[in-house]
Amino acid sequence: MNLLLDTHVALWAITDSAKLPRKSRELIQSSKTTVWISAASIWEIAIKHALGRGDMPVSSQDAVRYFNESGYRFLAIEVDHATAVEDLAPHHQDPFDRILVAQALVEPMRLMTHDPKIALYSDTIIKI
Repeated sequence: MNLLLDTHVALWAITDSAKLPRKSRELIQSSKTTVWISAASIWEIAIKHALGRGDMPVSSQDAVRYFNESGYRFLAIEVDHATAVEDLAPHHQDPFDRILVAQALVEPMRLMTHDPKIALYSDTIIKI
């Protein structure tokens, strides 16, 4: 399974946070799962970490290193992803989350999130 992690889930996975449920952690660590991190998540981490936001505990450079060490793959933002955002329902206004949804739908991949608004976009989204 190709699994795209939203930014918070990705950070919880690499920081071994108790916020990540056991079943979700098992799915991420499964040998049958290829875990993907969007370039949008790296961008979000960079912006919010630079602003001193407490929900971004690591810098983007450290996050990239941890994601690499964990064997995660990186997903670039392609033109098809960007144009797909236009067709999304207005469930969610955050541009980072909207591009993650578009990427998951276009590729296709399963998107794992903790955000109930994101889960409204598709039954293929895994809400933890």
